[in-house]
Amino acid sequence: MSGEPTLRGTSAVISPPGPGYREDAAVSRFLADLVEPFGSKVDEERWQRGAHVSHKALTDRLLEAEGVRTSRPQLVIVTHALPDVLPFTAVAPYLADRLDVTATTFSVAQQGLAAPFTALRIVAAYQRSGRCDEAVVAVLEQTTLPTPHPLVDDGGLVDSGAALVLGTGPGPRLASVSSGGTVGELLEPHREPGTLVVLGPWVTETVEAGDVHRVAPGSYCTSVWLALAGNWPAWQETYRKVVLCDTDPVSGRGHAAAFTFPAG
Repeated sequence: MSGEPTLRGTSAVISPPGPGYREDAAVSRFLADLVEPFGSKVDEERWQRGAHVSHKALTDRLLEAEGVRTSRPQLVIVTHALPDVLPFTAVAPYLADRLDVTATTFSVAQQGLAAPFTALRIVAAYQRSGRCDEAVVAVLEQTTLPTPHPLVDDGGLVDSGAALVLGTGPGPRLASVSSGGTVGELLEPHREPGTLVVLGPWVTETVEAGDVHRVAPGSYCTSVWLALAGNWPAWQETYRKVVLCDTDPVSGRGHAAAFTFPAG
């Protein structure tokens, strides 16, 4: 087996309803033990007004899409930039169990919005080496946190998630993943006719490109993946290539992933 991963299915969820706050003394003690060693205190008002949409709940919603629900991956990767509401569930094995598959499962985190791009590199390496025919990448973002967070507070983030099923055969192919430098620099290899540039909400530089789709604010690591999940069937009717780009506001590093659409 060789070649680039092919996009076989997607799913997206934005601002799902959550269970809200439930008083629990054990959870309160856990949160205090989690943040107080670092000189912080739990913001009780903030915690209580949160929606409490867990990564597990986001995963359940993503599985409502048939293209994800019927997948049979040998590799499952869960990515996120912000922590879960409560880190009591290993979500990647949970996703594999919901799909009723035996798969290699793990998470990619603490990389900011680079995490999904890293996951795509891993999927490509697994497929090139013959270690999997199909993979699922879930990108999860929940915003109920026990302490202030500038991206959540100032960026207007909402709970969201996206899932990508990557397999083999015909369809949009992952052509490249690149990181580092500015988005403009990362776009240099992709300046040909028939290309759509998808810019995440954190790209602040001026980008010169023919056709541009700008993702609205409200997401961090899920940004361009929500756009891909919602639009790729239409995009492949018009474009030969789609390049998904965003700039991490914390590190300042740009990231880009290019998919080629043979039917465009």
